[in-house]
Amino acid sequence: MLKKLFSRRLSSTKAPQASLPAGERLYAIGDIHGRLDLLQQLIRTIEEDDAARAPMDSTILFLGDLVDRGPESAQVVSYLLGLKQRRAPERTRFLLGNHEEVFLAAAAGDEKALRFFTKIGGRETILSYGISEERYGALDYPELLTEFQARVPVEHRAFITSFDDIIVLGDYAFVHAGIRSTEPLAAQRPKDLRWIREGFLDVTAPFEKVIVHGHTIVPDVEELPNRIALDTGAYRSGKLTAMGFEGSQRWVLSAVQK
Repeated sequence: MLKKLFSRRLSSTKAPQASLPAGERLYAIGDIHGRLDLLQQLIRTIEEDDAARAPMDSTILFLGDLVDRGPESAQVVSYLLGLKQRRAPERTRFLLGNHEEVFLAAAAGDEKALRFFTKIGGRETILSYGISEERYGALDYPELLTEFQARVPVEHRAFITSFDDIIVLGDYAFVHAGIRSTEPLAAQRPKDLRWIREGFLDVTAPFEKVIVHGHTIVPDVEELPNRIALDTGAYRSGKLTAMGFEGSQRWVLSAVQK
């Protein structure tokens, strides 16, 4: 049974006094990886939290990796399409994760990408689009590629293709994986924004902005002077996490499987 876990806490006194522009409230959500159950719980938690605060046009920002590994990737994409339609489009933002990058390549007909996709959790995504385990096991890669392409709706591809690489707001830069510390934000490569670990996670010096990211799993939200990590490994931990931002305040909201 799923229970919502409401956890609201301000950032550590050691954390930098980064802030959003006045009048902005934002909720950033870590890697979902096919956990529709936790996503639905967390969206309800966010909406209740938002309603309990001063009225404001709030933004929900997804840090990428909506798909793979968990059981309901296709359903997550459909749910988020619906969420964007019922909210103001500019108030529901998405970043392209490395798993979406490979998903799009496979869905476009790249057999090499499909082979890699199946090794990083894409099998579960393919099954979520209606291919049975029995049929999945019976198809060779060219056959699987053809069937996968036929199963992924055009609107899903268009939606994911529209995702951003980086979003900068106030003193924060939101990315999927991280940044290359030797390059300014304006010159970051999509490859690094979606895949980087070494050369980012091991950097202790300040960045141009405080970097808010997913991609690398942490047991709990990790707040460091130069970055904040929000991927709590939903597909295997049963915990999906978001952070709320307003002014110089930050607080954590989670949905946890019990």
